[in-house]
Amino acid sequence: RACAFIPILSHLVCYFVSFQLRSRFKMSRNGGFSVYVGNLPYQTSEQEVGDFCSQAGKVINVRIVIDRETGRPKGFGFVEYSDEASAQNAVNQLNGQDFNGRSIRVNLANNRN
Repeated sequence: RACAFIPILSHLVCYFVSFQLRSRFKMSRNGGFSVYVGNLPYQTSEQEVGDFCSQAGKVINVRIVIDRETGRPKGFGFVEYSDEASAQNAVNQLNGQDFNGRSIRVNLANNRN
């Protein structure tokens, strides 16, 4: 009976190993690398966030998350960089920096599998 579980166990181990070997950054459909940017002022624009975050590398997309019910920004978003090194620079250089009077948080974006 134990032999019946070996293929299942083998599959789970392979899945776990492949998951661990993936990049630490969320890779978008566009092929960019995303970081989470939090504690944004509610009145800020995607253009302002993109301009600020471009000090770390080439920004290819910015998305501020909007509340569905109110239509107002939630105070966080995602910035997509063209390469992983730029995304890592953003985390290292921009986390805790002042942006329009607020100390922003910049972290790795979580993978959604």
